[in-house]
Amino acid sequence: MKISFVSFEVSPFVKVGGLADVAGALPKYLKKLGEECYVIMPFHKNIEDNFDTSKFEIVKKDLVPDSHKYKAPFSIYKSFLPDSDVKIYFLKTEGLFDSENVYEEENIFLKTSYFSDIALKTIKEIEPDTNIVHINDWHTSLIPVYLKTNYFEDKALGKLSTLLTIHNIGYQGVFAPEFIFQAGLPGYLFNIDALEFYGKINVLKGGLMFSDIINTVSPTYAKEIQTSEYGYGLEGILKIRSEDLYGVINGIDYNIYNPETDPHIFYPIRTYEDKLNNKIKLQEYLELPIKKYSTLISFIGRLFDQKGLDLISNVINYFLLADVQFVMLGTGDKKYERFLISLEDSFPEKVSINIKFDADLAQKIYAGSDIFLMPSRYEPCGLGQMYAMRYGTIPVVRYTGGLVDTVQEYDSETKKGTGFGFYDYSETDLLYTILKATYYNQKKEEEWKIIFKNCMQADFSYEKTAKSYVELYKKAIAKKFN
Repeated sequence: MKISFVSFEVSPFVKVGGLADVAGALPKYLKKLGEECYVIMPFHKNIEDNFDTSKFEIVKKDLVPDSHKYKAPFSIYKSFLPDSDVKIYFLKTEGLFDSENVYEEENIFLKTSYFSDIALKTIKEIEPDTNIVHINDWHTSLIPVYLKTNYFEDKALGKLSTLLTIHNIGYQGVFAPEFIFQAGLPGYLFNIDALEFYGKINVLKGGLMFSDIINTVSPTYAKEIQTSEYGYGLEGILKIRSEDLYGVINGIDYNIYNPETDPHIFYPIRTYEDKLNNKIKLQEYLELPIKKYSTLISFIGRLFDQKGLDLISNVINYFLLADVQFVMLGTGDKKYERFLISLEDSFPEKVSINIKFDADLAQKIYAGSDIFLMPSRYEPCGLGQMYAMRYGTIPVVRYTGGLVDTVQEYDSETKKGTGFGFYDYSETDLLYTILKATYYNQKKEEEWKIIFKNCMQADFSYEKTAKSYVELYKKAIAKKFN
């Protein structure tokens, strides 16, 4: 079958979150399974700033959207995902995708709806024998809406099946009712059985209503979003469509995240001693005291409540009383940035705070840490815990969403398990779990080495993920034509 993978961000060209990693890796593994797959994304301005786009091939110029009211012409450029023969089409129109922040609020409906329509135009013009469109989050969720309204009788587009992947249901694309006309969609869609949502239009709701098959990025999260606690108002629709809702764990690209060959880390990791050597070099690199047997705890991610920063900020002064060091890398809420910087000022011998995005440093932290913190309020899948385990770093997590499906609590009797976790979203439980993991690290070295080995042997490769998606594509196609 031929698959069109449509995403607003694709690594390494533009990366904001985990979606970019999925979009940059999954199509390669689908191709390895024998499926034909290509990617479509906007030609964001920062692609030109960071890549040699002179090598991109111009496929077609000055096309106009068929439905959208914004009739600016667009051009199609072609390249390939790095180290592969998977085609990627960049859709460019002057002045629209030129923001440094690809998800900025200004004109975001115009950008995403226009992109959704011209993505379909690209399929029709360049890849008319496509079987299924794999769309991602609300930013491309108008694609199935267009297909089942404006293009229902189109010979090329009318036969397309759709799979919608929800990477984070907390982001839905909610706008005033009149925006429906800007997209060139019929006004009758503004009703409770289509796009209407508490007096506004909800783009993700449209994707849920009109896609053939829906999935999210872990089996546990697929169940959680059908509850009022995690569904963000869409739990009713998801319950109705529960027979078409699946959970597929994301993978990580083992060719990139390989502790034996990763050029970003200090030493290849094959043994526990290699791990400790990376730890010492990381301490030196970050100008922390070199303490081989102190527990080095890390956090990499966005500094928001969703990632558990409220819990961390309320307990960190307590666990810093132990023989530990803390390393943080990320950006986010200014109140957390300020708090963490002040913490570093108070504990310069124990704390390294890095308010930035730095892929090279991230790899060094994954390779050099003992414990990786991920106490999320909710977590659709999570990639950080997988990266950490790949480099032998033991995760401490709150068991929610994909963290339930990927981190197994260590059992000292069976010697099975890859980490430590807790269920209630509470400061007490987080602090207890951190201290428990620290105790194992400092007092039970032989068992810690077993957990290290269990993590290194865990399999989160994209081969399994890709096979699961192929089965979902088949279900979507069968549903379309039954």
